[in-house]
Amino acid sequence: MIRGWHGLLGTFNGVVLITVAALPLAALAVWALARRRRVTGTRTAWRMSLAEVGIVYGTVPWVWMIMLPGDRAGDVRGRVSLVPLRDLHTILAGGPLTVTVQIVGNLLVFAALGFFAPLRFAALASVPRILALAAGCSFLVEAAQYVLRLDRVSSVDDILLNTAGAGLAALASCRWWRTTATAPSDRPRPVPVGP
Repeated sequence: MIRGWHGLLGTFNGVVLITVAALPLAALAVWALARRRRVTGTRTAWRMSLAEVGIVYGTVPWVWMIMLPGDRAGDVRGRVSLVPLRDLHTILAGGPLTVTVQIVGNLLVFAALGFFAPLRFAALASVPRILALAAGCSFLVEAAQYVLRLDRVSSVDDILLNTAGAGLAALASCRWWRTTATAPSDRPRPVPVGP
């Protein structure tokens, strides 16, 4: 049984399968959060709820995948690549599939965070703040890969690509978060007290 669960939870295909299976639960979570907020009078209940669930649903599977241990996890020391663009050059020298998987995958790791965080948190409604947040999160993930000895390379290029993906996603959503940042407060309206 444990091996069966590891086969599901410990592989890229398993993570993708669970992510797809969890989509109805994510939609239900958006609906439940929005309904609860509408009762308290929050004006942007759907937007806030979609943003919160979107951040989690769009980020956790990617982080889960990059934290999966390699074949020699625990046996080998962590490897670090601190020279910018060295790993990227190696990836580009690989085949088209390698380029697509590595580059697009790294761009998508924090893309949901970059897209939805400014919609939810007005304090993050600027591209430089999203870039700083994504760079910090990416650094933490790369450091965890090294410290946990997951048989992965902790690379500055991964941090650059993760951050760039979040920044591009933030630019894609800026049309909506600019209106959120200037919108009136979303604090619940007071409930009138009867006589």
